[in-house]
Amino acid sequence: MKLNDIKLTNPYLKLDAEFHDRVKPDPLDKAHLIHVNRTVANTLGIDDDELKSEDFVRLLNGEFEAEGSDPFAMCYAGHQFGHFVPRLGDGRAINIGTIDKFQLQLKGAGITEYSRMGDGRAVLRSSIREYLMSEAMTNLRIPTTLCLGIIGSEHPVRRESIEKGAIVCRVSTTWVRFGTFEYYAANGMFKELKELADYVIDESFPHINGRPDPYKLLFNEVMVITSRLMAQWMSVGFNHGVMNTDNMSIGGLTLDYGPFSFLDDYKAGHVSNHTDVEGRYSFENQPAISRWNLEQLMKALSPLTPIEGMEKLLSMYDKVYVRYTHYYMCKKLGLEGTVEGDPELIDDMYDMLEKLQVDYTLFLRTLSHYKHKGDRTDLLATGLYHEPMNEWLNAYDERIKYIDPTERRNQMLNVNPKYVLKNYMLQEGIDAAENGDFSVVDDLFKLAKQPFEEHPEFERWAKATPKEFKNQKLSCSS
Repeated sequence: MKLNDIKLTNPYLKLDAEFHDRVKPDPLDKAHLIHVNRTVANTLGIDDDELKSEDFVRLLNGEFEAEGSDPFAMCYAGHQFGHFVPRLGDGRAINIGTIDKFQLQLKGAGITEYSRMGDGRAVLRSSIREYLMSEAMTNLRIPTTLCLGIIGSEHPVRRESIEKGAIVCRVSTTWVRFGTFEYYAANGMFKELKELADYVIDESFPHINGRPDPYKLLFNEVMVITSRLMAQWMSVGFNHGVMNTDNMSIGGLTLDYGPFSFLDDYKAGHVSNHTDVEGRYSFENQPAISRWNLEQLMKALSPLTPIEGMEKLLSMYDKVYVRYTHYYMCKKLGLEGTVEGDPELIDDMYDMLEKLQVDYTLFLRTLSHYKHKGDRTDLLATGLYHEPMNEWLNAYDERIKYIDPTERRNQMLNVNPKYVLKNYMLQEGIDAAENGDFSVVDDLFKLAKQPFEEHPEFERWAKATPKEFKNQKLSCSS
């Protein structure tokens, strides 16, 4: 499909005017293409040749108006660090329309009604982080929003210093958040609340349409997919950093990449957001915070369906989360089925990794090559001391002695990535990009696209994080 043949639709604009505010993107000065995601472009049906055109840069800069273009920002509320903020919304994201079921949004495209004294801009560093991370999560098989491309510019943006503005074109099957429901419930706008719920069911859960008590079923769907998402985050050592209800996707997607990080050394209490002084959004708190956020969604939906029914569903959250977690971790450890003692084996591994300050990703990838009662040299080298790793490996040897070694190895290599995009790696890409060199971004994109492959040319990035770069904390503008 040529860019001139794109026909955008805007189903969200069929909702009440309170849901959105029409706004034109404000293009960046001297915009230039940094990177394009050809896989996403192919999904949208855009021809490869079009991705090299000036019109493609203009599309990402908000200048190219495709047929049906009617840009807008979305309204929502949210609990931020546990405190309710009654009116938030897309402060620097502008929706430009939908292709098939995929909704395109320009992040950093200028001021909207919801910018709240902000400038509506995004800087190069945060845009690179989101662009690369969305691709990394995609190929780790974790539900996420996507990115079509990223542009840089000469446009000055003031943060701690003057930086260059950038725009990333985000793509998602839904941009509705828990906080979207909170806005209408808090304002007593129950007709609009029902309209929103019906829209979300049509958009994301059409299989429950027409069934009895669809709003209870809607809550159940969101509860299950959110618990699964938390189990997936925890299994790969991902810390989101700012799990406000306005950053929680109703579609169970990883949404709004800010001060995130992958674990370096395994540390359950790791906090990636330097403004999170109380550790509310620490790595280990993510499942419980997710449950708390679901409780806020439950309250928002209560004008549409009896809260007692949703409370019963929410009481199942911990059990559902534990089952998903056990499933993913057994896969990562190469275990067949479930036997007595598996949960303890997994918990003991976490304790051991934390005591020995072991790199989480490196350990599991190295363990994938380990043979029953085999050479432990490489594994022991990942920790500070040989004990208690030897003790844990003794228990692991006992568990895997009847499992086919080839099948176990293949399974583990398929689910334990060799590469995850740690913050020091992303910073290398950002530093080079800020000096006009985008080759490191290209390299990191290759790793994001194939995290389970060997990539011998990037072997240094498969090692433990250098000590001086471990456990860094970032700001929400990162």
